[in-house]
Amino acid sequence: MIQPHTHLNVVDKSGARELMCTRIIGASNRRYAHIGDVIVVVTKEAVPNMPLEKSEVIRVVIVRTCKELKRDNGMIIRYDDNATIVIDQEGNLKGTRVFMRSLGN
Repeated sequence: MIQPHTHLNVVDKSGARELMCTRIIGASNRRYAHIGDVIVVVTKEAVPNMPLEKSEVIRVVIVRTCKELKRDNGMIIRYDDNATIVIDQEGNLKGTRVFMRSLGN
C-alpha cells in the first residue's frame, strides 16, 4: 500500500532514483495505491545530466509494493521494495529501459 509521503524506487532509465508520493490519482478520498495504479510524485534524488531533475513533479505507475498481493487462486505475492516506472501525461514511458531489480542500494 502506497500512501502520501511514501518513498519509492525507480526501475527505469528515466534519470530519477528516489521519489516521494504526493497524491493518489483516482477518487478524491482514496487513501492507498496498489500495483498498477498511477500516482503523482516528486523527485527526491536524480542522476546528473538526465532529463528529470530533483524536485520535479511527475506521474508514475506502481510495479512493486512491500504489501502482499493476494490472487484469486490463493497465491500471495510480496516484494522487498516499493518500485515505480515514470510515465508522461499520455501514459507513455519516459525511460528507455526497465530493470527487473532496482539499481544500487
